[in-house]
Amino acid sequence: MDTIFALASAQGKAGVAVIRISGPRARSAAEQICSATLPARGMRFHTLTDSSDAVLDEALVLSFQAPASFTGEDVVEFQIHGSPATITAVLRTLSDHDALRLAEPGEFTRRAMENGKLDLAQVEGLADLIDAETEAQRKQAQTILAGELGRLAESWRRDLIRAASLLEAVIDFADEEVPTDVTPEVRSLLNAVIADLEREAASVKISERIRTGFEVAIVGPPNVGKSTLLNALAGREAAITSEFAGTTRDIIEVRMDLSGLPVTLLDTAGLRDTEDYVEGIGIQRAKDRADCADLRVFLSETSDDLKISPQPDDIHVRPKGDLHGNQPGFISGLTGAGINQLVTQVSERLLNRASSRGIATRERHRTAMIIAMAALSNVSLILDSGPDQYDIAAEELRTAIRALESLVGRVDVENLLDEIFASFCLGK
Repeated sequence: MDTIFALASAQGKAGVAVIRISGPRARSAAEQICSATLPARGMRFHTLTDSSDAVLDEALVLSFQAPASFTGEDVVEFQIHGSPATITAVLRTLSDHDALRLAEPGEFTRRAMENGKLDLAQVEGLADLIDAETEAQRKQAQTILAGELGRLAESWRRDLIRAASLLEAVIDFADEEVPTDVTPEVRSLLNAVIADLEREAASVKISERIRTGFEVAIVGPPNVGKSTLLNALAGREAAITSEFAGTTRDIIEVRMDLSGLPVTLLDTAGLRDTEDYVEGIGIQRAKDRADCADLRVFLSETSDDLKISPQPDDIHVRPKGDLHGNQPGFISGLTGAGINQLVTQVSERLLNRASSRGIATRERHRTAMIIAMAALSNVSLILDSGPDQYDIAAEELRTAIRALESLVGRVDVENLLDEIFASFCLGK
C-alpha cells in the first residue's frame, strides 16, 4: 500500500500544525527529513530539513508502530509551527519524496476502517464529531464513534445466528427424531431482536434531527413582527423589517444553539390571501416549510388568524407586547419582552423530543433495520408452517443478518464508501 501524507490540522495560521504520514515507508521517509533514526514508538524533538539540508522548522515528531495507530499502519506525525509558509515548505518536501504521495480526502480514515480500527458506523460517527456544532451533536457523535451501534448490531447478529443454528439443526436431522422443539427459543430470540429494532428504527428521525438540526418556523399574518422576532432571537439583523405588510417573500434561516441542540429558525412570509403572484409563491413556500418544521411558533393576535392547523406541541404567542404593557402571553421583538420565556418553551419541547433518541442516527441505519425486521417477520410466519419450511426460515434469517452486518460495513456497502469518505478533509 502507498505511503500517504497530508496536513491533519485546519488550514490557515495557527500556533501548531500537524502533518501526518501513514504507510510502510512512513518512518524511513520521516527519518530522511529529520536526519535521524526514529524510534518505533515515542516522540522526540527534531530539526526538519529539505533535500538540500536547508532547515524547514523545529518539530515535535511522534512515531506510532503498526498496528497501534489510527490507521493501523506505521504513522509519523510532525507538530510544526503553524504558519502557512512553514506548512507549505514541509508539505513540498514530502511531495518531493518518491515513496510518498498526497492523501485523498478521508484516506486516513478509510485505511483505519480497512485495517479493522473502525467500523463503518464509527466512521460516520467520526464525520459527525468533526462537524459537531452543539453539545448534543458532540455527545451523539461520541456514542457512535465509541462503537455503541456496532456492539448493538453484534448482539442482534449473535442472537439471530443462534436462532439460525437451531433451525439448521432441525433441517440437518430432518429424517431423525429431534429431542427438543426449538420453536419457542427461536421465537423468543426473534421477538427480542424485533422489539429492539422497532425501538431503534422509530428513534432514527430524532437522532437525525440532532445531527442535522431541528427546524422551528415562525408563522403568522403579515406585519405582526415575525422578522423583528427572528432578529431578536438571532441577536442581529438577519431579516429586513418594515411597517409594510408582505416585506418577507422568501424563507430566511438563522442557525442557533438552543440548550445544546442545533436549531434553525425560519422566518416565513405573512400568511394572507393575496393577488400578488410573487407574494403568493412566498406564502405557499411558507406553508410548505412550516408543515415540515419540527415546531411552529404562531405569532398572531388570535387563533382565528392562523392559516395553518397547529400541532399539539406548537407555541402561540401574541405580538407587539410593547403596545400591550408587556402582559403575559405577549412578546416583543423590539423590547425583548417575553423572549426568554419563548426560548425556554422552544428548548423544553425540543429537549423532550431529543430524550427519545436512540443510537442509530442515519436513514441508512433505519433502512437496514427495516429490511431486517421484514425478514424476521417472515420467519415468524414461516415457523407456523412447521419444520418442513425451516429451510426457508433459515434463509430469511440470513437476509436479516446481512442487513444488520451492513450497519457496520461488513457487507454490501462498497457503493457508500466513496461518498462517505469524500466528505472528510485531506488530513483525516
